[in-house]
Amino acid sequence: MFHKVKIVNALDNYRLSVQFAEGVTKIYDVSRLFSTWTAFISLKDNPILFKKARVDVGGYGVIWNDELDISCDELFANGETIKTPFDGLMSFNDATTLWGLNESTLRKAI
Repeated sequence: MFHKVKIVNALDNYRLSVQFAEGVTKIYDVSRLFSTWTAFISLKDNPILFKKARVDVGGYGVIWNDELDISCDELFANGETIKTPFDGLMSFNDATTLWGLNESTLRKAI
């Protein structure tokens, strides 16, 4: 299944809070990539850059610059699911994008 990132927040200790369009929130530890992918060491060396994490256009992942990004599938598969008061909530716009249904069809379904 393909997951789209809706919101990302950079946390302390090189962790990301990632909210997905389907209403799931996960915490992803970027520090695990430092020993695997040398490009990510630049985030360790530059915490200000790490804090600039943002959602890629279209929600396909998280990006910092032209060289550094993480796919939505990696974030979803290897992030730790956390419970929030917003779990399961999805806007009509997100549902339309995910499933290709128009808003009137979605309103009828609920």
